[in-house]
Amino acid sequence: FASTAFGSGQGSDLKIGNRVYFPHSLGIFYSALTQFLGFPQYGDEYKVMGLAPYGEPNFLEPLREVVRIKPDGSFRLNLKFFRHHIGNVSYIWQDCPPEVGTLYRRALVDLLGPPRQPDEPLEQKHKDIARSVQATYEKAFFALLQALHERHPSDNLALAGGCAMNSVANGKVYRRTPFKKMYCPAAAGDAGGAIGAAVYIQSQISDQQSAVSDQVNVSSDLCPLISAYLGPEATEEEIAALIDWKRKEIADAGCTISYIGDEDELSKKTAHAIADGKIVGWFQGRMEWGPRPLGNRSILADPRNAGIKDVLNAKIKRRESFGPFALSILREAVAEWFETDDDVPFMMEVFQIRAKYSDMIPAVIHVDGTGRLQTVHKESNPRYYRLIEHFRDLTGIPLVLNTSFNENEPVVCYPEEALDCFLRTEMDVLVLGNFWIGRKS
Repeated sequence: FASTAFGSGQGSDLKIGNRVYFPHSLGIFYSALTQFLGFPQYGDEYKVMGLAPYGEPNFLEPLREVVRIKPDGSFRLNLKFFRHHIGNVSYIWQDCPPEVGTLYRRALVDLLGPPRQPDEPLEQKHKDIARSVQATYEKAFFALLQALHERHPSDNLALAGGCAMNSVANGKVYRRTPFKKMYCPAAAGDAGGAIGAAVYIQSQISDQQSAVSDQVNVSSDLCPLISAYLGPEATEEEIAALIDWKRKEIADAGCTISYIGDEDELSKKTAHAIADGKIVGWFQGRMEWGPRPLGNRSILADPRNAGIKDVLNAKIKRRESFGPFALSILREAVAEWFETDDDVPFMMEVFQIRAKYSDMIPAVIHVDGTGRLQTVHKESNPRYYRLIEHFRDLTGIPLVLNTSFNENEPVVCYPEEALDCFLRTEMDVLVLGNFWIGRKS
């Protein structure tokens, strides 16, 4: 099977021009080095991406032996460093978090030195390896995109696959390739691939049916996915019943409950709480499809407060301190605050923040001066947009810190999960639909 495929599309016609076949895979490369750096959990690649700016690319030369770029823009892994193609690498996901067996071989240890154990401290060497891994990935990624553009000149680029979650590399596409417009879906991994395959088959069926006069014409005009709010939602009645059921537990935790039926008042009160330094759990509408928090299952905080990162990491997220926090920004403010102006509705890109603003939003700026952003539109999420608008009117800052609503666990989906997470962590406020639950000062 192909681990990478690239080609061109026009209308409902899709042509694949080149493929890279298993066992050669940039995803396997990144996952194997993530394990090597002592991050063994499925999905820990984002930690390497966040750690990379703290290091220097001092291991680029040895990693050239690991990933070899070909003249046609494709790549090959040096398989002597990997075991996924010869060993029985275990993949376990039933009734537990997904677990993946070791992907690398002894040769990688000989090349880079001893691997870090999960309980060992992070040393500068580990940060340098992380930087080199990210740089090696980017070199292969941009070689592929350059070759793609040479074969199929176009301003437009569509990305998908697990590696399309590498928002740092995605944020450099306009600077390092000729492409001028990029689309990356909200769920770029396997889930998105399944939906994309279904849409492609539907387009083929539609074309066939429209060619037969006596059959109903199913339109082949496929609209781009511009909203990720496709998941489950809770009714106001369901939320009210939950609060009634948990009322004593909420009171015992020192919290008060109020109902705010006016949307503008609710958004304004939430903006005031954030500006006052409170951490807010924000649970609204339909859950986001994909791994990013996009303003319906989010924890929100003031980006001006540098100390809020330590509070979030230690008392709520229970994660490593080096990880950056993302932000949600009004779409019309992007050009002023970032060096790149683009629509990023699914939080899939990292851009350089303009230097004149970097001191104003320390909670969402990474050590390299970048920020991972979500652009918020009034049309796609009016309540969240109003909240950020009110925060801007209060502070002059058109953005808020936005991180996923969870405590080192899957993102909350249902209101009972949101309430449980709020009660066992040190969030100050939970906005559950129109219900406001606040801890007493």
